Amino acid sequence: MRWSEQQLAEYLERTGVTGSSNSADVSEPPFIPPTPKQAMQALGRLPVGTMNKTEKQYAGHLEQKKLAGKILWFAFEPIKLRLADNTFYTPDFAVMAADGVIELHEVKGFWTDDARVKIKVAADKFPFRFMAMKPRAQKAGGGWEVEEF
Repeated sequence: MRWSEQQLAEYLERTGVTGSSNSADVSEPPFIPPTPKQAMQALGRLPVGTMNKTEKQYAGHLEQKKLAGKILWFAFEPIKLRLADNTFYTPDFAVMAADGVIELHEVKGFWTDDARVKIKVAADKFPFRFMAMKPRAQKAGGGWEVEEF
């Protein structure tokens, strides 16, 4: 966003910064830090189809299970479920277990309220097995905590 000289002068007057609009550099507006909520939301937002560190770790875990014959197939973000008008849920992984059942796995380091609500609504609405995976601390033995919905 670019500010006009008048907008900059009004901002400088409001914030108590001295200087005239004629002497100020108007090429870039002053930095306004994000609110705590905006800063939190900006973290972890990766382009669609890109795994974060925890998801990469879980993909490695799934690959080991596939090699051991415990699962037949898995894919990252292969489907998008419509929960309601303009409300969607994209599970992190679709997994075909050795018994042929399709499971949808969500990988979380921590839960937000809306994410937990979406997976519960999806579990009620669709005929898949929904599971959440949370990494267990190394001092607690490592591995994954599993929660079924």
